[in-house]
Amino acid sequence: MKHTTKWMIPLITILILTTLLIASKARIPTTLDGPFKPVTRRFDPSLRRGSDDLPMTHPRLRKNVTSNFPEQIALAISSPTSMWLSWVTGDAQIGSNVTPLDPKTVASEVWYGKKSGKYTFVKRGISSVYSQLYPFKGLLNYTSGIIHHVKLDGLEPGTKYFYKCGDSSFPALSEEHSFETLPKPTPNAYPQRIAVVGDLGLTSNTTTTIDHLTQNNPSMILMVGDLSYANQYRTKGGKGAPCFSCAFPDAPIRETYQPRWDGWGRFMEPLTSRVPMMVIEGNHEIEPQVAGITFQSYLTRFAVPSEESGSKSNFYYSFDAGGVHFVMLGAYVDYNATGAQYAWLEKDLARVDRTVTPWLVAAWHPPWYNSYASHYQEFECMRQDMEALLYQYNVDIVFSGHVHAYERMNRVFNYTLDPCGPVYITVGDGGNIEKVDVDHADDPGKCPSASDNTPEFGGVCHLNFSSGPAKGKFCWDKQPEWSAYRESSFGHGILEVVNSSYALWTWHRNQDIYKKDRRGDQIYIVRQPELCSKALKFFYQLDCDAKRTSSLFLTAYSYQIFSLIVCCELQSFSGELPFFPFISFAPNSCYYYVSGNETS
Repeated sequence: MKHTTKWMIPLITILILTTLLIASKARIPTTLDGPFKPVTRRFDPSLRRGSDDLPMTHPRLRKNVTSNFPEQIALAISSPTSMWLSWVTGDAQIGSNVTPLDPKTVASEVWYGKKSGKYTFVKRGISSVYSQLYPFKGLLNYTSGIIHHVKLDGLEPGTKYFYKCGDSSFPALSEEHSFETLPKPTPNAYPQRIAVVGDLGLTSNTTTTIDHLTQNNPSMILMVGDLSYANQYRTKGGKGAPCFSCAFPDAPIRETYQPRWDGWGRFMEPLTSRVPMMVIEGNHEIEPQVAGITFQSYLTRFAVPSEESGSKSNFYYSFDAGGVHFVMLGAYVDYNATGAQYAWLEKDLARVDRTVTPWLVAAWHPPWYNSYASHYQEFECMRQDMEALLYQYNVDIVFSGHVHAYERMNRVFNYTLDPCGPVYITVGDGGNIEKVDVDHADDPGKCPSASDNTPEFGGVCHLNFSSGPAKGKFCWDKQPEWSAYRESSFGHGILEVVNSSYALWTWHRNQDIYKKDRRGDQIYIVRQPELCSKALKFFYQLDCDAKRTSSLFLTAYSYQIFSLIVCCELQSFSGELPFFPFISFAPNSCYYYVSGNETS
C-alpha cells in the first residue's frame, strides 16, 4: 500500500500539470490580455495566391428559371420588426442596342406566414430597372432585369417565417423559402453568429469562402464592399483583354461586365434567401458610365435601411440586431466634418442607448489601420476626419475590406495603443480575382512612396509618424505595435456576441474548411465601459487671433477624446455645445484636448 501511494502522488501531479498545460494552450485570449506582441504569419507557398473567375456557364451562376419567375432572392434587415426582400425577374440584355424592360408588367408580391405552406400575409412593393451605357466602339451596353424590393413589416423578433415571392397573377411565384428574424434590441439577446466578409468576387476561391461561411450557419452577414468585381471581368476575369486601354483605345471609361452582377446574385441566393445580408459599397461598385453616372448597380440592386435610419442615402446607414447597433459608412462619398454623412453619423451615434444596444460596431470598405503595402494610408483623410467621433462614442469594433489579406489590430486611437480604442479588423480576403496581398509596408524595399495609393475618392493625407518607434518615417521598419496579427490567406470571419461585455471573434481560413476545429485567429473582444467613461479631461482655450492660451478647463466628461473642435471654425459661436452642456464656450476661440504632456 505504501509502495502504491509512493507512485500515485507523482502520477496525480503529472496528470494535473498536463491538464493545466492543455487548458492553458486551449484558452482563448481576450483583449484584456493585450496589447499583444505583433505576429505575422507569412503566405503559405503551397497555396495559390488566387484563382480564375467562374464562367457564366457555371451551374451556380447561370439562370435556372424562366423569364417571369424570381431569381437572385436576397434578404436585408429593415428594422427589428421588418425585413427587406429583393429579387429579379425578366431577362437582362447586353449589346450595342438594348431596350429596358417595363417594371409595370410584373407585380412585386411577397406571400408569407409562420407556418410552411400557409401564407396569412401579403405585401407589395416597388420595382425598377437600370442601364449601364457605354456608347464607344467595341463596348457593350446593358439593361437589367426587373429588380423588386418589398418591405415586410409587423414581424415578430426571433420568429421564423416562410415565404414565396413573385407575381401571383401569372402565376409566377418562387419556391418556398424561410428566414428567422433577429432578436429585438436588448442587452440580453444577440444574433447567434454574424458572418463578416469582404472583396468576394466570383472565383473558385469565392466558392470555398461561401461554402465555408455557410457551414458556420450565420444568422446575418456583413458584406464590407467589393462584391461582384464586374468591373474586372473584361480584363482579369473570364477571357477578357489583359490591357483594357490597349484593346479599347476609344473608350474613355472602363466597361464593367454587368451580367456578372446577375451571376453573383444567383451564386449568393441559396444563402441570402434565408439569411439577411447587409452591404456597403466599395471601390469596385463605383462603375462609372456615360454622363458621370456611378454606383448604378449597387444603388438599384440592394435595399438597405437608409430611410429607416434617417440617412436618406444608400451609401451610409445604421441598424440594430439584438443588442448590437451597426453603423455602415461610405468611403466613396463625402465624409468630411462639414458634410451630410458626418452630420448624420453624429446624430446617429448620439441616439444610441448603450443600455439597450451595448455593442457598437462600425463597417466601411477601406481600412484606416493597415500595415500591408497595398492601400497603405490610402484613406488617411477619412481617418483624420472621422476617427475622433467614433472614439468619442466608444465604438467597439470596426470591420473593413479593400486589402486582400487578414489583419487584426490592438486597440488603437490615432496610431497610439489605447485601451478605449476600437478593435480594427480587415477581412478583404473573400476570394476575388486580384489575388491575396503578401507584401507588408515594413518589409525591406516594400514601403510605398508618398505618391502611391491614391484613393479613388477624396484627398491624399499621407503622413510621417510623429511619435513612437517610427517617428519621422512614412513606414515602420517592423510590424507596427498596433498590428496584433496579420496573415495572407483567403477566408471570412464570425462574430458571436456572448453578452453585453464579451464577443468571440473567429477568423476562418479557406484552407481550414475540411479541418475540424481549425481556426486562423480567435479572440474574445471585451468591452470596458467603466474604464472608458471616467477619466478627467483638460481643455486649453486658445484665442484664435492672439494665438495664446487664455484659460484652462478641467472637466469630468468621458475618457474619449472629442476632437474639439473644428479649430477656429466656431468664430461666431458662443454658448453651449450639445456634447458638453456643462461648459460655456467663448466665440472666436479654439479648444484643445490635453492628456499628460501631449496635446492633441
